[in-house]
Amino acid sequence: SKIILLCDLELSLGNTRGCLPFLVRVIHKSRLRYYGKCDITDVKKKVDYPYQAYFEVADQSGAMSLVLWNELCLDWYHSIHVGAVLHVHNYSVRDSYGNRSRPQMDHHRLRVFRSKEISLNRRNTASVLSVVPQKNLPAQWGLPDVAYNFTCRSDLENLADNTACDVIGLVMFVGRVQRIRCQGDMGREKFWTYRWVHAVDGSSQRPFILEVFSSSQPDVFHSICPMSYLVLTQMRVCRGEGSSAPFLTSSCETDIFIT
Repeated sequence: SKIILLCDLELSLGNTRGCLPFLVRVIHKSRLRYYGKCDITDVKKKVDYPYQAYFEVADQSGAMSLVLWNELCLDWYHSIHVGAVLHVHNYSVRDSYGNRSRPQMDHHRLRVFRSKEISLNRRNTASVLSVVPQKNLPAQWGLPDVAYNFTCRSDLENLADNTACDVIGLVMFVGRVQRIRCQGDMGREKFWTYRWVHAVDGSSQRPFILEVFSSSQPDVFHSICPMSYLVLTQMRVCRGEGSSAPFLTSSCETDIFIT
């Protein structure tokens, strides 16, 4: 069937409904966000499942943000993984929301469309979403592969603050689970859960010092243990006040893998 490219969706005027389906690969996945408000009394405005999740998706023309809303998050969030191929129709294209976290994507070498985003929301339109099996992907569709940006511990000091990188290492230390109060208006999310982890990759005598947040992978987060191999994506470089020693902290788009 005929499909539309993301570069053509970028040219949409205002907020519109997409006519043709599109086919994309997921290259980044954000944490699941609860945006519910406790003081909503208008029944028309009240949402039963006030959740939101952003995905960065790409086709042969470039990359764009796709956002799942409400019930669709419950249906699809844990089924859609980085690398999955999505076929989508009955969607909306709207002006993008600028005040949010975005992954750093220079290493993908893709054109990034930032003025528009794709919205999937059952409340406004019956969005239809399906995951296409890898074996059914003809090469002529030209979907880009997922790219990573791994950094060695020996190179970490050379990275500027807030630079995003991916890391892999053998876990040597796992700290206790701690909580920190959320910053800003996070709805009913009052606290974030995190722990400190040290991991080595053999490139330096110093370990990666990792501030790992639970985000939307609580099972994996609680399974981190010494002598396991840990992979973290989209970690951000930080330095403490008055210190030149870098550590890495999770971002909204960090994925955790352990073996």
